[in-house]
Formats: sequence, structure tokens, C-alpha cells
Amino acid sequence: MARNKYPEITEQRILDTATRLFLEKGWEETTIQDIIDELGDLTRGAFYHHYKSKDEIIDAVTTRMFNKDDMFDTVKKEKGLNGFEKLKKILQLSVINEEQLEFAKSLPSVFSSHIFVSKQLRDCIHSVAPKLNCFFEEGLNDGSITVEYPEQVSETFTILMTLWFNPILFPVTKGEYLRKYDYLKYLLDHIGLSIFDDELRKRAEKAFDNILI
Repeated sequence: MARNKYPEITEQRILDTATRLFLEKGWEETTIQDIIDELGDLTRGAFYHHYKSKDEIIDAVTTRMFNKDDMFDTVKKEKGLNGFEKLKKILQLSVINEEQLEFAKSLPSVFSSHIFVSKQLRDCIHSVAPKLNCFFEEGLNDGSITVEYPEQVSETFTILMTLWFNPILFPVTKGEYLRKYDYLKYLLDHIGLSIFDDELRKRAEKAFDNILI
């Protein structure tokens, strides 16, 4: 294969192929050779020039998956919503993102690996929480949010929702999962952030069913 002048195109092809094979065959069953064979025009040496291991591929695939549609930017640009309403909409969209749920269902072992959990924790603090905090600041400015310590609430809320509330990372029964939801609602209500309602509970229940049933 001739040297690629546009390595980003090759990387996208690798990720597209890897994503499809992961969903079709599963993470454990898909080998690097499977991805190379499916591509058809990439040598093993050329492949390793872009990705050194399967862990690097799954890291890149999941990062692309969860950043594919930036819900934060979409909601942030919506007119006619105050900070609280934008925060609530982000929560609704994130709880039942069909593509992400299908991905999580296909790759449960990846989502429970210590490498992925560590990455998720870093992303919570350095990427997701700051974006979430923008809505807290907007809500504080327009009066729709009155919580103290908004930056700290953003961080703890993101970690609890992304990790602790994830039934793949912390296996629970459906009843236990909904108890977790009720506890989060209780917790947030008592700090002045009544953002959990019956509609969101239904979405969370549907997400649980899609992933584990």
C-alpha cells in the first residue's frame, strides 16, 4: 500500500471498520487481524503505525462515539430555555441515547474495564463537568438555579450519573437501579436542584431495559 498522504482518513476508516466489527462480533471476538482483513488494503505494519493495540482502538472508538454529537453545543444554542431547562434537557438526552446504549450493550466488558473506567473518570472531571457547569452558571445568572457550590455539584453529579448510576459498572437489579434513581432525586432535591421527575425516571428505566434485558 502506498504511503497515505492523509493519515486522518486511514484512521477514520480503521475506526469505522472497528466499530462495525465490535458491534457485529463483540469486543473480545474481534481481533486486530479481523480489522486489517476487513479493510483489505492495509498492512499490519501500516495499521500499527496508527494504533499500537486494541486498547488504543477501543479508546478511540468510544471517544468518537461519545463525542459524535455534541449535545452540549446543541442545547446551549437553543433559544427560549433558561439554564435549568437546558440542564434538564441535557440529562434527558444523555440518559437514553440509543446509539450509545446499543454500543454499551455490545461491549459490556469494555465499559467495566479499569482502563475505560479511569478514562471515564478523567473525562467526567476535565470534559463533561465543565460543560455542565456552563448551564449551572447560566441558571445562576437567570435565577432558574440557586444551588451553592455549582462547580462542585457539576463534578459530583457527573461522576454519579456516569459511573455510579451505570448498571454495567455496578451490576444491580432493576429494582435496585430505580432505588438509585430515587436516591439521586432525593439528594438533588435537598440541595435545591429538583431536576429528576417521572418522565426522566421512565427514560432511565427504558435505558436499563435496553442494556440489560
